[in-house]
Amino acid sequence: MSNFMDIVPYSTHEWLILAISAVVVGLSKTSIHGLLTPIIVIFAIVFGGRESTSIILFFLIAGDIFAVFFYKRNVIWADIVSLMPPTFIGLAIGVAVGGIINDRVFKTLLAIIAISSLLLLVYSEKKGENFVVPQNRKTTWISGVLSGVASMIGNSAGPIFAVYLLSLGLKKGRYMGTAAWFFLIVNLSKVPLQYFFWDNVSLKNFILIGMLFPLVMAGAFVGRWLIQRIDEKLFRKIIVAMTAITAVRLLF
Repeated sequence: MSNFMDIVPYSTHEWLILAISAVVVGLSKTSIHGLLTPIIVIFAIVFGGRESTSIILFFLIAGDIFAVFFYKRNVIWADIVSLMPPTFIGLAIGVAVGGIINDRVFKTLLAIIAISSLLLLVYSEKKGENFVVPQNRKTTWISGVLSGVASMIGNSAGPIFAVYLLSLGLKKGRYMGTAAWFFLIVNLSKVPLQYFFWDNVSLKNFILIGMLFPLVMAGAFVGRWLIQRIDEKLFRKIIVAMTAITAVRLLF
């Protein structure tokens, strides 16, 4: 155990952040996706911009596995397949941009993506049923490229992908299943990109997720139980406030 701790030499408050984040990631993947955004920004503040993306990536993959387990039958594969080509182009753009900027610029870009995602989330919810997104090839490609870039730089493709699914008129079950499979595929694809192009994956990532996997699992099961029992509007207001505060802190 001491050898493991030498590889992941975090302070007490960093371990507390990691433990809480593991639970929240599990929760978000099986209930309210917006919970992820403030966690991603907090990670960037505590662990650094580029490094934080690889740490949280393995948490996200663990959460995606549980989301797929719970919602694997509620998926529309045609929607995922049509979105994959532009999404991979977006990932490539994100890899290129992330590889040539320093950590300060990386954090700024991550904050801008988080704030943009926040504004998109607020606007779409405020408009409610009046928020209409055209269903066409252009929407698919714009959504895919933006999702890829936001996912690679900030692990923040959730709101963009949510708007895309909204344009398809998916019910909650279909939404959860389609999102679960999409993000599992995208996040798994990002591991070799992080490793080969950013040199950002190490033994530390695997040890960390191995130690905290039970907390992700606990969060996933609690999220599955909560999804039919929570006031989503109240939770989203809390998420918006947390994201706004942390994103502005990261930006300035």
